[in-house]
Amino acid sequence: MAKPTRIDPADVLAVGDLLTDEERLVRDTVRRFADERIRPHIGDWFERGVFPARELAPELGALGVLGMHLDGYGCAGSGAVAYGVACMELEAADSGLRSFVSVQGSLAMRSVHAFGSEEQKQRWLPGLAAGELIGCFALTEPDFGSDPANMRTRARRKGADWVLTGTKTWITNGSISDVAVVWAQTDDGVRGFLVEPGTPGFTATDVPGKLSLRASVTSELAFDEVVLPADAVLPGVTGLRGPLSSLNEARFGILWGTVGAARDCYTAALDYAGSRVQFERPIASFQLTQQKLVEMMLEVEKAYLVALRIGRLKDEGAARPAHISFGKLNNVRAALDVARSARTVLGANGITTAYPVLRHANNLESVLTYEGTSEIHTLVLGETITGEAAYR
Repeated sequence: MAKPTRIDPADVLAVGDLLTDEERLVRDTVRRFADERIRPHIGDWFERGVFPARELAPELGALGVLGMHLDGYGCAGSGAVAYGVACMELEAADSGLRSFVSVQGSLAMRSVHAFGSEEQKQRWLPGLAAGELIGCFALTEPDFGSDPANMRTRARRKGADWVLTGTKTWITNGSISDVAVVWAQTDDGVRGFLVEPGTPGFTATDVPGKLSLRASVTSELAFDEVVLPADAVLPGVTGLRGPLSSLNEARFGILWGTVGAARDCYTAALDYAGSRVQFERPIASFQLTQQKLVEMMLEVEKAYLVALRIGRLKDEGAARPAHISFGKLNNVRAALDVARSARTVLGANGITTAYPVLRHANNLESVLTYEGTSEIHTLVLGETITGEAAYR
């Protein structure tokens, strides 16, 4: 392969050259969609606290990114790295966009795909893959996030039916979903249930006052003696292995997505520094600004390499939960540092929606917490390297 004649400031190590032709095609296709369809509007959506999910879902389905790493039922069956670069380009536009795709594909669809009956798969997966339907995944509760084993939502048998009672919160897509994958305690252990809107006793309300992930639908779901038929339960799994394995798939999307958010902040700061003139010269010519830009570039490239290595392991079937925790912990933290530093390069302009950096920084505060806090992933890695569990 010919040596590059020029270093790309957005990818100094040419990590993109390590992608296959197919992976680069996915990257470029999703980037084009984000540039043309999302970027012109995302500042306004964020400011108004809206996300046009019903409008965008069919477009994302046509793009092929909904459940793209699953096989059959209208899904593309793409590799892990291809899915990763799609997440990278989606989150470069906004974390809310990537969250929508992750929740739809890696949480809701993956749970049905892995643990559902054939009838459930045929009923839900094609429509979810096409974006004709929207799904959500309900595990977190008001009092139990990092400790789902003690969830209070419960399902009990009543003849052939199930009766579901409890509350879930911080549920992406919750109030707009056509199907909710709800995890609940039963006498047999944790089980997953498919709950449709309009079922008596099921209500969904949006969480108000968000300062982060504003271009995303976040809801609280309440279940008041909701009667579900026997075929509403996912038959293929009992216990926390079900929801936690799906969460691991979504975390993989996060460790890639945050590379995109970090890159977007870095390149915004780089472009701004080249055009912003102070003391009769561009601020890019000052040593302190160059130091900030170089530190940002280093973190972006290192995070990109981490994501690619974990993606290759996943495609080989060799990735373990600790690898995903490594990527989620490192890359979210790196992206937050890059976003905050980029904001200082932009000065006061950095706090407006005309530039993406503070929007990314606000979003990343949520990404740092959801699907495993930094503390939990630290303890996962601590147990991995010491052999000692420190959770209790």
